[in-house]
Amino acid sequence: MRNLGKLIVIIGALTTLVGLVMWGGFVPKWLGRLPGDIRIERENSAFYFPIVTCIILSIVLSLLFSLFSIFRR
Repeated sequence: MRNLGKLIVIIGALTTLVGLVMWGGFVPKWLGRLPGDIRIERENSAFYFPIVTCIILSIVLSLLFSLFSIFRR
């Protein structure tokens, strides 16, 4: 159980670090503007859902976590 706690703290710290970097403006310009991302803009409202960006980030994170699990054994 102790190892799980350490893992959760490390994941939280990494998530916070990535969030601060993105909030600071150090995000690639293509992130969130890929072909296939849904953007609907009207006169009084806007709806934006970066579905392709979410899929690509999911694939990259899945690959990273699988690599970490291989090296952890």
